[in-house]
Amino acid sequence: MKMKLKGALISTALALGVAAVSPAFAAWEPTKPVEFIIPAGPGGGADQMARMIQGIITKNNLMKQAMIPVNKSAGAGAEGFLAMKEAKGDPNKIVITLSNLFTTPLATGVPFNWKDITPVAMLALDQFVLWDNAEKPYKTAKEYIDAAKAAGPGKFKMGGTGSKQEDQIITVALEKASGAKFTYIPFKGGGDVAVQLVGNHIDSSVNNPIEAVAQWRAGKLRALCVFDDTRMPYKEKITPTMSWYDVPTCKEAGVSTDYTMLRGIFMAPGVTQEQVDYYVNLFKKVIQTPEWKKFMADGAFNQTFMTGKEFGNWLTLNEALHKQLMTEAGFLAK
Repeated sequence: MKMKLKGALISTALALGVAAVSPAFAAWEPTKPVEFIIPAGPGGGADQMARMIQGIITKNNLMKQAMIPVNKSAGAGAEGFLAMKEAKGDPNKIVITLSNLFTTPLATGVPFNWKDITPVAMLALDQFVLWDNAEKPYKTAKEYIDAAKAAGPGKFKMGGTGSKQEDQIITVALEKASGAKFTYIPFKGGGDVAVQLVGNHIDSSVNNPIEAVAQWRAGKLRALCVFDDTRMPYKEKITPTMSWYDVPTCKEAGVSTDYTMLRGIFMAPGVTQEQVDYYVNLFKKVIQTPEWKKFMADGAFNQTFMTGKEFGNWLTLNEALHKQLMTEAGFLAK
């Protein structure tokens, strides 16, 4: 009897050992190259972040399969979001989201809602800065806004990315808070906006930090204020005289307007929790790399990472906020 029991235990142990290494028990991972959809144009904040992520993943061998960024910017990003919605059950596609996740369907009436796709993670929140050309005489946000008011309605041109999107929402909020009235000029991406401002084709912009940092560092643009209640925490000098922390809040300049933008990752509808978990774990590894931490500091990002229910709650609240902001601005689709 003892011999039989001993034999049974050995057999069980061997079976468990085989099961532990069996491929059938391996966690899910992509089986082909992953398409990384960017619902925005080349050179903007979302494009730069997506391509940085792809580079980090490749350099650090964080995935066995390749990740391929693809810009799908038509219809203020609707092209990219609808492509994800239609990829039901396909775990080999992800999309980087910005706040056009909320604004595009509200402004255009396109049949899409963030609940149509699967939230994975908030990677960070992106700031907005009021910029002018460094050749102009306005050294502060107050000086610039006062000049815009004095010039009269529509005389000063504000550049931004897209129509009825985040940049124009902030412009309307700035107008309401200050009494100035700008002519808003939309461009395809934040990279274009910075180039137009350097060339003096517009008078100001509300670009994200990462979209204009190169021109700021080169002395071509001036950072007037950040649209947030607190200053950006990064104290390393970007220009010879200024760090991101040295840029005052717009509230300090007498214009109480604040707005931060989502930088997040979503998957198609109908994917499994195991597949979502794979990407959650992948992005947890990405944000621990030195390359990501430098990118966050260079772009003055608010480093907030969220997943699961916490992220879902944030999305619900911010959808309501954007509906309120766009209703006030008169931007809702008829």
